[in-house]
Amino acid sequence: MSADTRLEELGVSGLDEVDEQAFSGLAERHRRELHVHCYRMLGSFEDAEDTVQETFLRAWRRRETFEGRSTFRAWLYRIATNACLDLLAKVRPEPATGGEVLWLQPYPDRLLDELPAGDADEPETVAVARETIELAYLVAVQHLAPRPRAVLILRDVLGWPAKDVAECLGDSVNSVNSALQRARAGMREHLPAERQDWSGGDQDAGTRELVRRYTDASVATDIDRLTTLLREDVRCSMPPTPGLCIGRDTVVNDWITSGFEGMEGLRAVPTSVNRQPALGFYLWHRQQGAYLPLTIDVLRVTGGLITEIITFHDDQFERLGLPERLPAEGTEQPPCSHQCSS
Repeated sequence: MSADTRLEELGVSGLDEVDEQAFSGLAERHRRELHVHCYRMLGSFEDAEDTVQETFLRAWRRRETFEGRSTFRAWLYRIATNACLDLLAKVRPEPATGGEVLWLQPYPDRLLDELPAGDADEPETVAVARETIELAYLVAVQHLAPRPRAVLILRDVLGWPAKDVAECLGDSVNSVNSALQRARAGMREHLPAERQDWSGGDQDAGTRELVRRYTDASVATDIDRLTTLLREDVRCSMPPTPGLCIGRDTVVNDWITSGFEGMEGLRAVPTSVNRQPALGFYLWHRQQGAYLPLTIDVLRVTGGLITEIITFHDDQFERLGLPERLPAEGTEQPPCSHQCSS
């Protein structure tokens, strides 16, 4: 049932006749998809949460401006998009540079599963939804200036007509079309060249086996075995820590100099974020008598090899539904609240 049908059922002609509780019920139905939209715009899970709250506040305060010419959902998207642009103007007026995004945060697949099914039977729609939430896409889109970024997401992800985008942003159709061309050119510059070869979708047997081998080699801190799993042009980053490593030799040398090879007491829990395979690594702490969160590796796989590793800090474990600790070997492990396998 759409939010607009709900308005009719409430027996009102406009949102100005709806009380705050009823309005909140209408808006909440769109929270997850608006959050994902803001996440694409901002690259930060936390900033997206704040912006959705700001969107609902603005919508309630300006409810009399909803005239019914568009759907309630589209009206909320317009407010959310402009709230994102306002935030970017304050905190990030300049886009990312250098191929890395220091404010990037992961998005749990278990929350992406809450999105409305929509045109789930349309393969193209499903592909677009998956590809435009993967981290490589998020990194590329954050390299665009804010307004072209908004145009690209509204046109190419949401499929809005140029006229609607122009109305949303207060621009002309010609201006929107020009911004879209610039944005697409920018995306071609920053997206991986082999984008059409991404595994995407459900992980195939080859990808699962590669992730298993990566897990075993990582826990054993066996750099020689890990090296065989990396493509020659592999990229590694660790937001918000600056530093992008490009190339297998560079990545391996960085691991060696960081002391990874001599690390002991690692365990790993598989998960998935941004529709990509990921691993939460835990390090043994003798005083705690348990394995505690260390880092999360999110992998991009192309042609049977790892082409990108984005590592996140331990502050992301709780959001991803990963256990706060793992018990010593041989003791009972607490239940896992995310989608993982043993």
